[in-house]
Amino acid sequence: MPSYPVLLASGDGIGPEVLEEGLKVLNAVERRYGYEFQYENGVVGGAAIDQYGIALQDETLEAAARSRAVLFGAVGGPKWDDPQASIRPEQAILGLRKGLGLFANIRPVRVNPLLLGDSAIKREVLEGVDMIVVRELTGGIYFGKPQKRWVNSRGRQAVDTMRYSEREIERILRTGFELARGRRHKLTSVDKANVLDTSRLWREIAVELSEEYPDVELEHVLVDACSMHLITHPDTFDVIVTGNMFGDILTDEASVLAGSMGMLPSASLGRRRRNGTGIGMYEPIHGSAPDIAGKGIANPIAMILSVALMLRHSLALEEAAVAVEQAVDDVLSEGYRTVDIQAGDGRIVDTARMGTLVAEHVLA
Repeated sequence: MPSYPVLLASGDGIGPEVLEEGLKVLNAVERRYGYEFQYENGVVGGAAIDQYGIALQDETLEAAARSRAVLFGAVGGPKWDDPQASIRPEQAILGLRKGLGLFANIRPVRVNPLLLGDSAIKREVLEGVDMIVVRELTGGIYFGKPQKRWVNSRGRQAVDTMRYSEREIERILRTGFELARGRRHKLTSVDKANVLDTSRLWREIAVELSEEYPDVELEHVLVDACSMHLITHPDTFDVIVTGNMFGDILTDEASVLAGSMGMLPSASLGRRRRNGTGIGMYEPIHGSAPDIAGKGIANPIAMILSVALMLRHSLALEEAAVAVEQAVDDVLSEGYRTVDIQAGDGRIVDTARMGTLVAEHVLA
């Protein structure tokens, strides 16, 4: 029986709730296909701060490195939201990404036809929207040095540095080109080249690298223009590739297209094997949502679709990944909805029931 070690890092807020539903679906995959998933638990984020005084223990990072993949819930909440604090829950995410060498965040944004009426965007704008946003994860302003605060005679000061190397830019752009080559052969590189030197370097390398991909159309779009086009003409995008901060902002904006953040999964990937697999961290993009934690109303679909990405990108279990994605579509086609995507006469279910329904359809 094939066996796959997976680290579970449920975190804070609704993280444990949605992860539990992802595990229901993985249990259904085990039963249907005869696989075995071996789980190890890691405490991360605010929960780790409370228990150990740090957001990510070395032992947890070591356990992640031993695994084939990490399933990550969410971290953060008002309890730890002190801007003066030197230890913050988000350090768990950054530490895992950096420690595992996960430099590419893959965020599929597909508008399910069954949910066209659930978005704030007009139906005719959303029809046919199916894109992937590739965000660079381990460079840029979140990691550049100097990064500090201080006080002088002119008052409080702070600096964050946006820094990118040629190697960092080349590898994330190549990820984008490869994805576009397997889709509709269009890559949109998003930067701020009219202002930033890092963006001018980014654009220069994109042009150079495009010579290796003559079958992929490359376009350059400034980040402010991209933020507008995502809402007005989202169907024109195939694969978007951009830096760390720009990608962070644009992917949250793109979640509006799908009707809810509760619908969007993500995969954080590093170097790949020849068969395309490799360690990755898989998580919904919605965050810890502490205002609804414990109420049983969180949408687990983003986590369940993150499970599908894990099956595909880290475990090479494509048939199982497709089965999970199809199960989600089947449940939605039957009219089941969580409160964040409710519309009309939809059959509203809670977090646990939605997970159970998807698991049952995997087995059907």
